[in-house]
Amino acid sequence: MPRVSPFAALRYDPKVAGPLDALVAPPYDVISDPQRAEYLARSPYNVVRLTLPDAPEDAARDLAAWRADGVLRAEPPRYWWVAQDYTGPDGVERTREGLGASVPVTPYEDGQVLPHERTHAGPKEGRLRLLRATHTQLEPIFLLYDAEPVFERPSGDPAMDVAESGVRTRVWPVEGGELELGTPLLIADGHHRYETAVAYRDENPRATHLFGIIVSARSPGVEIFPTHRIVQSLGDVPGDEIDTPDGGVTLYRDGRYVRVATDDDFGPRVVEALRPSGVTYTSSSADAVAAVDRGDAAAAFLLEPVTFEQVARFAHAGETMPQKSTYFYPKLTSGLLFHPVPSPHGEP
Repeated sequence: MPRVSPFAALRYDPKVAGPLDALVAPPYDVISDPQRAEYLARSPYNVVRLTLPDAPEDAARDLAAWRADGVLRAEPPRYWWVAQDYTGPDGVERTREGLGASVPVTPYEDGQVLPHERTHAGPKEGRLRLLRATHTQLEPIFLLYDAEPVFERPSGDPAMDVAESGVRTRVWPVEGGELELGTPLLIADGHHRYETAVAYRDENPRATHLFGIIVSARSPGVEIFPTHRIVQSLGDVPGDEIDTPDGGVTLYRDGRYVRVATDDDFGPRVVEALRPSGVTYTSSSADAVAAVDRGDAAAAFLLEPVTFEQVARFAHAGETMPQKSTYFYPKLTSGLLFHPVPSPHGEP
């Protein structure tokens, strides 16, 4: 079972870097080019200069300069408790909480960390070049474990409190020693970065850990939201007409709802087996239906949320889910903490 540990994080010093809300951003893979330009304009120290640089060498140069100039300061080894207040796609307000920790980098076959998604080579190549240049885990990955929470939220005011993209994130330092979890860690978000860390460890055996936010699947505020399918063409689909969606996989076409006839309880796989073409995705069932009503699409599939048990079942079986099977919301905010890793030459 994985053993997580505290780590000596880097974090912004607001006395030098300025207000935190000008420094943070969403993860690199959800930022468009116009959004990147907007974040760059917020501050000369915004995290996108590291996570989405023009070149990896630029990120390495900026990171070194920020450390030397006091923009980033080193913290003593510790954990970090992270609480995110958010309103989900269903309109319900929740708080998701987890522990920022140093997580061992191990291949999937060791069974300590398990995936549930397929990855692509291109993003991993870019992240590997960036990791080689900076020797720093610049963004956390989101991991779930199937046990009771290992800590409770500390008392007192948080060390960091910032709102980004409609999500308020608060962070507290937590003292503690190494923890052994009695369950494998399941990657919720960050498959490409995790596999990049494994590849980097193969060439740099000293880079043994990465930055993760580990969250109990049993804690309040953890939700997996559905991702509905909008399709451009589709053949015949067996099923029964219903008045409104009320479970299972629902097809919306020609102004009618049809419950798809299937013995499979895994909605994304049901849709994949029907071989629709021109598939796009949305977290909003209303948007999916509206696209069909406008004539922008031939049909839409409205899905139920995937459960943690289903995700775990795929992961433990060594199988991956169809694309966009899970929607873990909210994303983790980047720029709150950074996790240095040793370089091949011995520097921290």
